[in-house]
Amino acid sequence: MLSKKELGSFLKTLRNNKGLSLREVNRLTDISFTHLNMIENGKRNVTPSLLRNLANLYNVDYLDLYEKAGYIELLENEAAQNKRAFPLLGSVKAGYNYFASENIIGYVHIDKDVPDPENYFALKVIGDSMQPVLFENDIVIVHKQSDIENGQVGIILIDGEEGTVKKIVKYDDYIELVAFNSYYPPRRIEKDAEFKILGKVVEARVSKIFE
Repeated sequence: MLSKKELGSFLKTLRNNKGLSLREVNRLTDISFTHLNMIENGKRNVTPSLLRNLANLYNVDYLDLYEKAGYIELLENEAAQNKRAFPLLGSVKAGYNYFASENIIGYVHIDKDVPDPENYFALKVIGDSMQPVLFENDIVIVHKQSDIENGQVGIILIDGEEGTVKKIVKYDDYIELVAFNSYYPPRRIEKDAEFKILGKVVEARVSKIFE
């Protein structure tokens, strides 16, 4: 949750990134110049409905703004009612519940309907091993499942390490984790080693979570 001043500064940055003046925002949204100016300067609270208007104008996810403004109850209700809202994990690690609330750093949406929305989550990409397809801070949407087909991209959790995004190639006695970045050689994992496939990557996108 951001302070009132931090949230105002963040909203101002979003507006500037769109190349809009306060007067133009007023014309496009009917939010008064004075009101928005006070919000951006941290002198007035911002309502959920106003955040949704600004999110539409600035082309960002309104749930992200809800989270930053501290509307946690609304955020949770929206996530429960809108089955296209999925938890975004900052990382996954062995040895603890990687779906625990403290590991959720936000929520993301997908635009298509899915038959089993409770079995999806999103993960922020860390590192450069999957470039030039996936870059650091990109978001992958993952379907939770314990196995994937040979050659698909998935999330795999190896004992004692963070979960990693890799193409998984299967052999009779082992699997290989293959990076898209040729700098990183394939990593061989014996089939009797401790590892767990968490799911299959079904969508990748540039991050829309602003920090």
